[in-house]
Amino acid sequence: MLITEMTTEVEKPLSEEAIRRALGDFQIALNDKQVHCIQQYIGILRHWNEKLNLTAIRAPLEILHRHFCESMYAAVMVPINSGRLADIGSGPGFPGLPLKILRPELELFLVESNIKKGTFLAEVLRELGLANSRVLISRYEELGEELAPLDFVCSRALGEFGPFLEWAGSDRLSAERVILWIGGQDLDEARKSTCWEWQEPIPLPQSLRRYLLVGSRCSAST
Repeated sequence: MLITEMTTEVEKPLSEEAIRRALGDFQIALNDKQVHCIQQYIGILRHWNEKLNLTAIRAPLEILHRHFCESMYAAVMVPINSGRLADIGSGPGFPGLPLKILRPELELFLVESNIKKGTFLAEVLRELGLANSRVLISRYEELGEELAPLDFVCSRALGEFGPFLEWAGSDRLSAERVILWIGGQDLDEARKSTCWEWQEPIPLPQSLRRYLLVGSRCSAST
C-alpha cells in the first residue's frame, strides 16, 4: 500500500508553486504564461516518453530540476537575453526549449538527427506556440549557412568534444559563444579546444559534478 501511495504522489502534475520554488533556487523568476508552458511541456514529454524513451528521468520534479532549472540557469550566468541560439543534439529539447520559454526574444534552432525526436520537438513547438523557432533534422556537421551567424551554440548531449568545438568555432558557423552542460570528468577534454577562450567552469546548483562551461570565439589573429 505504501508503494502505491508513493507512486501516486510522484505522478501528480507539478503545481505552479512547486515550479516557482524550484526555479527560485536557480535565481530564475517566471510569469504565469511561462509556468504554464513548463507544465504543458512536462505533460507532452511524459506522454511521448512512453513510446520514444526521450529521457531516463521520469519523475516530474526531477525533470523540472535536471532539465528545466539546469537549462535555464545558463540565461542567468552567461547571460542569454536575445539573439540566435542553436541547440545541438537537442533530443527532447534541452537546453534549447527551456531557454526559449525563459527568453522569448531568442531565435531558436533545434538540431536533432533522429527523425522521431525531431517530430517530437516540432510537436512541442506547435503545442506551446513558440514562434521564431525551427527544428532541423540533420547531423550538425552537415550544417553551416542554415544556422550562421549564431550568438550562442549549446549542447548537453555530446559524445566527442573535439569535432563539435572545431565545427562550432569555424567561419562557416560564426558562433560567438559556446555553452556546454558538462560533467566534471570531461572539463579538461573540452578545454583542449583552442578555438575558444574558456571561462572558469560554473557549478550547477544542487550538483557536485555538473557544470556550465562557456567559451568565447577566439579572434582570427589568435
